[in-house]
This record gives sequence, C-alpha cells and structure tokens, in this order.
Amino acid sequence: MNVSAAPEKTSSRYPWLHPRDEIMQTMARIYRSRMTTTSGGNLSIRDDNGDVWITPARIDKGSLKRDDIVCVHADGTVDGKHKPSSEYPFHKAIYEVRPDIKSVVHAHPVALVAFSICGQTPDTRIFHQAHAVCGQTGFAPYALPGSERLGESIAEQFAAKCDSVILENHGVVVGGDSLSQAFERFEAFEFAAKTIIRGRQIGDIKYLDESQLQMARDRSVDLESMDHNTPTPAENELRRQLCEFVRRGCRQGLLISTEGSFSARVSDDSFLITPTQRDRETLQIGDLVFVSGGKREAGKKASRAVFAHQAIYRKHPNVKAIAFAHPVAATAFSVTDAVFDSKMIPESYVFLRDVLRIPYGVQYQNDGTIADHIADSTPTAVLDNDGVLITGGTILETFDRLEVFESTAEALVQSRAIGPLSAMPDKVINELKDAFGLK
Repeated sequence: MNVSAAPEKTSSRYPWLHPRDEIMQTMARIYRSRMTTTSGGNLSIRDDNGDVWITPARIDKGSLKRDDIVCVHADGTVDGKHKPSSEYPFHKAIYEVRPDIKSVVHAHPVALVAFSICGQTPDTRIFHQAHAVCGQTGFAPYALPGSERLGESIAEQFAAKCDSVILENHGVVVGGDSLSQAFERFEAFEFAAKTIIRGRQIGDIKYLDESQLQMARDRSVDLESMDHNTPTPAENELRRQLCEFVRRGCRQGLLISTEGSFSARVSDDSFLITPTQRDRETLQIGDLVFVSGGKREAGKKASRAVFAHQAIYRKHPNVKAIAFAHPVAATAFSVTDAVFDSKMIPESYVFLRDVLRIPYGVQYQNDGTIADHIADSTPTAVLDNDGVLITGGTILETFDRLEVFESTAEALVQSRAIGPLSAMPDKVINELKDAFGLK
C-alpha cells in the first residue's frame, strides 16, 4: 500500500482541510473527551469522487497521525500504509443507502453504550437543541462486529431516515452531511444520554412535547445589522477572554459544541456574544458577534439567546457576563423536578446564592421577563429542560460560578447513593452572609 498514491481531496464543510487532517483532528477530540478508547471507534468521510477516507484497523486512536488514514476508492482499491477499519462494511452500507450522508462516526461512549446494552434509545426530547441536532434516532439489532449482517442492520435504520443509531450491545453510529455535523450529532446524543442517566438518579425525567419544541424553533432572533470595523483594545481583550473560557468550558464538559451561549458586556448597551450554529470549541475572536442598541455586527449571526442576554444586561447594570450552559449534572436538575439546594456547601452558597428555577420557555420570549428572575441575591438559575443560567461581574466570575454549579450538582447527584442530605441551618447561612457581605 502506498500512502502518497491517493490524490489530495477536500471535505465539504472545510474545503481547505484534507480529509486526513479532519479525521485525525476529530478523533483526537473524541479521544480527549473519553468518548472512545485506544482501540475503539472509527470515522470516515466520503468525498465528491466517491472515495471513502477512514481510520485504520488496530491503530492507537490516542496518537493517530494523518498518514494513518486510509483511502478506499470507489472501485474498491485501497491506498494507505494500514488496512481500513474492520467496520468499513457498515460505513459503505450507510453511504450506499443515504447519498446525502458524507461522513460517519462510530464509537463507544459510556452513556450510549449503557443504553445499547439495555436495548434502549435515548429520547432526545429532553432539550430542544439535542432533538434538533441528533435528528431521527434508531436502534439496530445485534450483529457480529465487522460483519456484512451488521452493515445490513445499520443500513436498514439509515434507509428509514435515521441519523443517530444505537447498536445493540455495541455502541452508536451517526451520519452527517460533513464530519463536523456527524461529530455534533454524536456529541449531542451522548450528552442527552448522560443527562437522562444522571436525571434518573434524582427524579423522573420531564420530556418536551411538540408544542414546547415548536416554541423553541419559532423564537425570533432577527436583529438589524450594523457596521463594526474598529473594535477597541478593551473589546478585543473581552473577545480573547470569552474564547478562552468557552474553549475551556468545552474541554471540561461544561459546554458542548452545539449547546449554550456566553456573552460579555462591552458598554452600557453593547455586548459580545457567541454566534449561532458554530462549534463553540473552535471559536476565534473574530467569530464573536458585537451587539449594540439592538443591532448586530454585519455578516454574523448572534446566538439565538441574544434577546435574553440583552434583557438581562439592560435591567442589571452590575451584570458584566452571562452564560446559558448545559453541564451534565446541573442539567439533570433541569430535566427533573429535583430541587437544587445550594445550602449544602459553604462555597456553593457563597458563589451561587439561592438558585431559582425558571419555567420552560421564558428565555425564548422577547418580552424581557427572563431578566426578572435574576438579582444580586439570585445570580444563577435552573432553566426547565434547558440547562442553567449564570451571571457575574466578570467573565472569570461567571465561569467560576458555572464550575461551582456543576461540581455542586455532581456532589448532590452522587450523594443519593450514600444517604440523607444534611443542609446547612439558617444560623450557618446567616453567618456566611455576614462573613462575606452577602445581601
């Protein structure tokens, strides 16, 4: 086999990036997030010539190099220094029944594997975004890994227009019109599965009905555009910080590529916010959207939560940064009726204060009522079926609160396996308020 024999092709969403590099980078991201193992999982891209670029068989996924990627040509010949993945047959089968699919991701992330060995498929209606991103879900009966029968079983699901499919006693396979879309589906599917599992530890899961899903789809984010060509040094510093903390949040599992928004106030009625439909982890400072006086920076699309951010900034001058986020343990509280009680740990109460619950859909309205749920004494909240809302006086403070929120939630979830919870009495809370100058 000859690595150099394969011509240099490009992938659809990133025309400047070779399939070898896109597969290598995406696999590194999956492995870093512990959503696959050294020997598990495989990715592929089908290019416009019908050639399939795929990860190799029996090669360490934690140290994959670009020249490890194999090209299987449309005529069946293979270029590369390794054999293609042993599960190439089901990649091929998916491409044959779904011409619209250009990339496939298969791996064994823990939560989705848990569903697979229970013979179940996660219901993505816990969040509007997960439901939209994952597409139609399916379940493929067990067949021997690498076999033609497994390919047939999976292809049947994709032929029925499924995009994210659980493999019985095996794992998951998802498809997309690009590797980036396939990855986003894979990540969102695992996130939904994790949240359901955590949620079931503390209560009954609340799923969204069609009218609630439609409410999210129908929200308006139509802002008039404006020119913004001369950002100040202060604004550029905020851009740098936002990108840094969004990236850190993704790598710590506090954010995922398709969920949540983060913003920072620039002046009285202007702020920077993450864009919509962009991978959060790969954002650059120029991708952030400047919003001022109800107008947005020309050529960019602000997060669909932009009106909620705007309302909070306008009502609360002390708020300098806002995050709508979906860390798994904290989000488990949002999809159940379980009460998030910050009065369990001194640091949690000092940072989070009294955590309120905001009814579903308030954040989608353009009437500003979301701002009524935030105050100096209530800087954080649980959003029904939509994660958490965090505010702060700086980007750092907001991110710190997000970390504390998730670590507290994780402790509360895990404590259910130990025994009754012991909340701090009012005397202790009053002592904390006096010591830290809390209102």
